[in-house]
Amino acid sequence: MMALPCIDTLAVVPETININGCTIEIVATVDIETLIKQAGEDFEMQYFTASERSIANSGIQHIQYLAGRFCAKKAVLKALGMELNQKICWLDIEVQQLPTGEPSVVLHGKCQQVANRLGITKWLLSISHVSSYATASAIALLR
Repeated sequence: MMALPCIDTLAVVPETININGCTIEIVATVDIETLIKQAGEDFEMQYFTASERSIANSGIQHIQYLAGRFCAKKAVLKALGMELNQKICWLDIEVQQLPTGEPSVVLHGKCQQVANRLGITKWLLSISHVSSYATASAIALLR
């Protein structure tokens, strides 16, 4: 068996990390594809901001991209302690991409109000996908 090289990393970790919520989501990309086929553009308009829709590619990567963003939004909602059966405006959560390629969270409306009330000031977000599945994790950090 071939040994993989080990990479040493040094991370500066604060003495205390105040985490409000840490969640992970996974979805089968075929489920998102089915929803898009059933609802058409209405699904994308209901769940994704204009910015998110404009970045999405066409074809299979389009489905993977949207599935990843969908997972990220669900993870953020759970970290906020918001029930998925509540009346939620999915457009109140926007997943943006920093120049480094790292995903970031921007909240609006009710989601921003909940985050403010909880004292959440920063999000750590990770999104990954393959042809069959997409996953995302969200960590809500407090002041």
